[in-house]
Amino acid sequence: METVKKIAIVRANALGDFIFVLPAIRALKETFPGVEIVYFGKAWHQEFLEKRPGLIDRVIVVPPYPGVGAAYDYQRDEAQLDQFFAEMQAEDFDLAFQFHGGGGNSNPFTKRLGAKKSIGLQAAGAPPLDVNVPYIMYFAEPLRYLEVVSKAGAKTARFEPEFESIPSDLDEIAALIPDYQQKKLIVIHPGATDLRRRWSPQNFAAVADFLIETGFTVIITGSDWEREVTNAVIKNRTQEQQVIDFCGKISLAGLTGLLSVSKLLISNDTGPLHLARALKTPTVATYWCGNVITSPPFTLTTNRTLLSWMIICPICGKNITGPDSGKKDTDCNHEVSFVDGITVEQVKIAAFDLLKETNSWPQEAEALSVSSSNYI
Repeated sequence: METVKKIAIVRANALGDFIFVLPAIRALKETFPGVEIVYFGKAWHQEFLEKRPGLIDRVIVVPPYPGVGAAYDYQRDEAQLDQFFAEMQAEDFDLAFQFHGGGGNSNPFTKRLGAKKSIGLQAAGAPPLDVNVPYIMYFAEPLRYLEVVSKAGAKTARFEPEFESIPSDLDEIAALIPDYQQKKLIVIHPGATDLRRRWSPQNFAAVADFLIETGFTVIITGSDWEREVTNAVIKNRTQEQQVIDFCGKISLAGLTGLLSVSKLLISNDTGPLHLARALKTPTVATYWCGNVITSPPFTLTTNRTLLSWMIICPICGKNITGPDSGKKDTDCNHEVSFVDGITVEQVKIAAFDLLKETNSWPQEAEALSVSSSNYI
């Protein structure tokens, strides 16, 4: 292609999914200087990225479209969609990239944007784009999208997701904790959309007690819909000194600021974990073994990933990695943790190691750290 001036990116889903495509977008920016990147996402993308310098120049909120920004059974408003796609075709995109899954719904959506060339993922049975990359579930997500943009000649040496906080991100934490700069902050995020990826609240509570005893200020984060699990963490604690409850109290920008000044995040495999890693904040994460294939850390200097190898549901006995695991009529949907085999002791050791390596472990707690480590 002779000149690339405007590129559409289709990726209307969650926070972690957004983080995973950043290296691919960087590759496009580096390969096509001066290109305008237009991100097709959700309302939260627009709110979060507006006026934020970075790789994305503009966000267009996807209208309700089955499988792309809306439930699969959503009734399409054809008149609204016709108007939307007419406006998008007038944008005159040079390239449109589909990063939104296997393409059953997202490939027709991407084709209707009217770009000169469409490139993206294609699962078995999905309609094709102009250029297609096979969609196979178990593959590292950031590398998946780098392969997609490579079909347009885009490349980068920076394959790890990177994101930067801006000064206004700190406004909310400064209002809630005016002396935050004098505290050693550690964030615990106990929620996750998939309940099978949740380490138990009792375990998070035990780790919070350990860190508070050591002298850290522990902050519990979560969205409003995660309040049940954050409350359970707080209820199961034994230390008198309280954790700080930020559940539902800060925006995504506020969470970005909080993570940027924290010594450590302890979390399940979920969006805030991937945001923290992109911010280069040290992390300790509990992972189901299958998810570490799709969303792994790329460095060990500041990240520890603790794996659960459980693959058999204790309720129905189904192997959730088996050949039928993708069939809706046979899927195991039991809401049981697949990561609780990871012990509290493992998480304590990982947290202690990272905090020592980053010079964040308080000297006055050396005796405690030795006894705790020996006990672990």
